[in-house]
Amino acid sequence: MDKLHITGGARLNGEIRVSGAKNAALPILCASLLTADALAVGNVPALNDVDTTLRLLERLGVRARRAADDTVELRANQVASVEAPYDLVKTMRASILVLGPLLARFGEAHVSLPGGCAIGQRPVDQHIKGLAALGAEIRIEHGYVVARAKRLKGASVRTDMITVTGTENLMMAAVLADGRTVLQNAAREPEVVDLAELLIKMGAHIEGHGTDHIAIDGVERLHGATHRVVADRIEAGTFLCAVAATGGDIVLRDAAPATMGATLDKLREAGLAVDAGGDWIHATMNRRPSAVGFRTLEYPGFATDMQAQLMALNTIADGTSVIVETIFENRYMHVQELSRMGAQIDIDGHTAVVTGMPALSGARVMATDLRASASLVIAGLAARGETTVERIYHLDRGYERMEAKLHSLGARIERIKSKA
Repeated sequence: MDKLHITGGARLNGEIRVSGAKNAALPILCASLLTADALAVGNVPALNDVDTTLRLLERLGVRARRAADDTVELRANQVASVEAPYDLVKTMRASILVLGPLLARFGEAHVSLPGGCAIGQRPVDQHIKGLAALGAEIRIEHGYVVARAKRLKGASVRTDMITVTGTENLMMAAVLADGRTVLQNAAREPEVVDLAELLIKMGAHIEGHGTDHIAIDGVERLHGATHRVVADRIEAGTFLCAVAATGGDIVLRDAAPATMGATLDKLREAGLAVDAGGDWIHATMNRRPSAVGFRTLEYPGFATDMQAQLMALNTIADGTSVIVETIFENRYMHVQELSRMGAQIDIDGHTAVVTGMPALSGARVMATDLRASASLVIAGLAARGETTVERIYHLDRGYERMEAKLHSLGARIERIKSKA
């Protein structure tokens, strides 16, 4: 497996472009199943999870082609299968997002129960509950969700918890249902809004996206469209944490600062000087960061996907911070690896108390999930000495050429290719 080798201590200076959001691109690609017409999706990041999604769609019969730039062209006019097999689904939980579109358009879906990062339980029971409310007959057989419905019928659906992929799946199912569907307790994330905007371009009737109450009036059919994926707020936040940890002066282009309120607030509190416009962020750091406490919450609260990165910043901050993780129960697995670098972190259930140290020491560490990988890179950039981050296939699932972007900013980082 590939590794990253980092020599810490270099300030970050320069300008980079923020990629399209993985968490928006994946459901948007799956939405191609809702129409026989062509779909052109721009700003699609080159990530392992995107490649897995495209392989899954091609297995179903969707014709998918990457253009010379960051555009993916899709056409689902010859779908030959409604089965999403285990061998593709096992590596990525977002594969469940084909369930709603397949059921809505073809009346049937066989989707393997998904895998992905081991950061806690992310059950699909809310997806199943919602689709059943829309009239689907659903059962679990041999590790697969088997769903059937002649045509889904609009209904009022209140999920027991806020679920991003659940909201997206139900929204895609409802756009072809008979009548009005109201999703209550819906996710408000920018990625959900981005999917809704695409569906509207395809002819869907959707109101309230961006709130916890989304109304969808089903239509007979959708048509093709052209769409550009929203910028990745998590990637942008990760690079801002990196410069806050190392010091420096960077500009992020093609960003979406309007989606990053909670992250920018906490980084400013930590001492990062931030200026932002419509699609750019300028960040400068010339001192040791201050410790900042936070609690992860659903959007517009502080994103759980930024918890590990800000924790890494707190390990070298001035003071003590208290972090509470409310979304995933196993999302402190990076703590053990940060501790190997000298971090002082005490865990009590969902709460982490981080006592900032003057510096970390480079070490050999192992990534356990996607965002944990990013936290270890940040720690390595700020540490004294050399750090090797192993198992970075997690990183490649969600960050496009991270080491190349950091290298262009002056980081001393290189990828060590596997000999296998």
